[in-house]
Amino acid sequence: MSNFTTTDGLSLFFEESGTPTGIPLICLAGLTRDSRDFRYFAPHAQRYRLITLDARGRGQSDHDPQFENYNVPREAQDVLELMDHLALPQAALLGTSRGGMVAMMLAASAKPRLMAVILNDVGPVIPANGIERIMQYVGRRPAAKTQAQAAETLTALMAPAFAGVPAQRWREEVETFYDSTPQGLQLRYDPRIRDALLAQAEAGPVPDLWPLFLALDGLPCGVIRGANSDVLSHETYVEMQARLPALQAVELPGRGHVPFLDEPAALSLIQSVLEQI
Repeated sequence: MSNFTTTDGLSLFFEESGTPTGIPLICLAGLTRDSRDFRYFAPHAQRYRLITLDARGRGQSDHDPQFENYNVPREAQDVLELMDHLALPQAALLGTSRGGMVAMMLAASAKPRLMAVILNDVGPVIPANGIERIMQYVGRRPAAKTQAQAAETLTALMAPAFAGVPAQRWREEVETFYDSTPQGLQLRYDPRIRDALLAQAEAGPVPDLWPLFLALDGLPCGVIRGANSDVLSHETYVEMQARLPALQAVELPGRGHVPFLDEPAALSLIQSVLEQI
């Protein structure tokens, strides 16, 4: 477990595991998540030099006093600064949701630093219903007062999109991403991430992200989609493959947003992409 300091003075947490001489694989988590998002994947990735990052404002990293800095370009710059800190000229990226958007930004802005990119349930188009669902919870403490209550709620909420996932895993999710306090459950990220999203929405429509995705051309790359996802639609998933024929792709039945990355088909795709390096 380690920290490094960004050029604007924040201390960001990262962790390394696996094989020090293996392919460096930097894992970038979702919008409100952190490095623990990859705890199910890590046991299957011991052949790689696995590097998991808590983005600014998440997990054990500092909160940014300027919430406007919770944006994809700044978070992409943080990844480059982590690589510089580790003296890594290049690395492969595995990005879940927001982390995948950061990875696409890096493909467009710093492609020579990348060895490969794998996107977990994210693409260049995010449906309005997916955004609406995310905004329902970002920056808001859950109504449940205990982890047990929150686990029951989460199990009921996620069951339609995640077939056959035991309730214990949803309990683990709650225990991993909420702190239990006498006042109820506490977020493990800066709630002002919500303010950043609202400010970005007020600034204008989301720019066209297809150029960022197409910047992956020439890199070993792949995409994993949960078949029930409301963040990466099947239509966008198909169009991604049409626009970038070299893209390796897999759709996971019984998964929504986001797959856990311990599914055999997901692991197979990740391995296949990294073998192309």
